[in-house]
Amino acid sequence: GNEEKHNTMTASWGGLGVLFGKNVSFIFVRPQRYTKEFVDSNNGYSLCFFDESYRKALNLCGTASGRDIDKDKECGFNVDFCEGVPYYKEAKLVIICKKVYQQTMDENSFIDKKVLNSIYPQKDFHDIYVGEIVKILSE
Repeated sequence: GNEEKHNTMTASWGGLGVLFGKNVSFIFVRPQRYTKEFVDSNNGYSLCFFDESYRKALNLCGTASGRDIDKDKECGFNVDFCEGVPYYKEAKLVIICKKVYQQTMDENSFIDKKVLNSIYPQKDFHDIYVGEIVKILSE
């Protein structure tokens, strides 16, 4: 998001690596997720990592929609911005990324059809985003 409006979600799919000669993160977002609107309409995103004391809040962020509740208020999170990208002050580690690539997963690209059928029975394929890591913030 941005300073006017933002959203967060708890995700377990993604990773870090090197691609296109850059240090990158890659994330996966389903089309029905509210967060997708924000990732699509902005140049960057943040990955925020919390200690175990935030597990309850992170469970809420992974199960409730920002369309329906104010996640920041419900979780007691305080937003800040780096490189124009929102992140949470409570995070112990923050990775700020600039989007460099996006693609929707394609049914025809699945080699293991068991994965296709078990994860995507509704054909709601994730979008893959690759972001160049531009800054890392830590405690």
